[in-house]
Amino acid sequence: MKTSIRRQLRTLQVYAAASFATLAFLSITAFTQSSSQQRIDELTVQRLNVVDANGTLRFVLSNKDRMHPGVMDGVTINRPRPVAGMLFFNDEGDEVGGLTYTGTDDNGRRANAGLMFDQLKQDQTVGISYNESNGQRTAGLQVWDRSDQPLSDLIKGLNAANALPEGSARDEAVKAVRAKAQPGPRRVFVGKNAEKASTVSLADANGKPGLVMTVGADGSASIEFLDADGKVMQRILPQR
Repeated sequence: MKTSIRRQLRTLQVYAAASFATLAFLSITAFTQSSSQQRIDELTVQRLNVVDANGTLRFVLSNKDRMHPGVMDGVTINRPRPVAGMLFFNDEGDEVGGLTYTGTDDNGRRANAGLMFDQLKQDQTVGISYNESNGQRTAGLQVWDRSDQPLSDLIKGLNAANALPEGSARDEAVKAVRAKAQPGPRRVFVGKNAEKASTVSLADANGKPGLVMTVGADGSASIEFLDADGKVMQRILPQR
């Protein structure tokens, strides 16, 4: 009887040791596989986040339902952002631009696409964009002037205003915050305007075009010099 019990105990000991060894092997194998490079032939996700080793967000690839709203100095913008595309973030975790796009033919043809590069601590300063609405299309390269004031100041103000109950008070608060924001005039546009003319427009620090070179859809060409009020001071036409 005692011999039988000893045999059973020995069997249990061997079983326990084998189980532990198997579990340890599987754990080490799983850890090794998770820390090594893996190949995935196809991956379906709604959003993909890429982070640094310290957890800082650096890249987001998303559909329109889960797109990151944007962040600056740790302050996340309180807004919906129903666009698909990709966003980039700098070493501090600030959004610094990306590629976004929309487009629908329901209830009116509308589309928008843009590749934007943001100034440090500010909004986009260089961009390539396409817009279409009500049968009119524009596309081109644009350059904006941005102030040195951190965009996070505007974000904080807008977040506070948008937190108010929906109504006229909130609308006025949002309007007041935007009125205090530093201007970001467009200095350069090179592309096609809504009149289907290819054009180069160079503006001053206030966003007032001073030189406009245009080739119309009909082939007519001109160079115009404008004053601060937009009045044409001189127009140069090709000699016939």
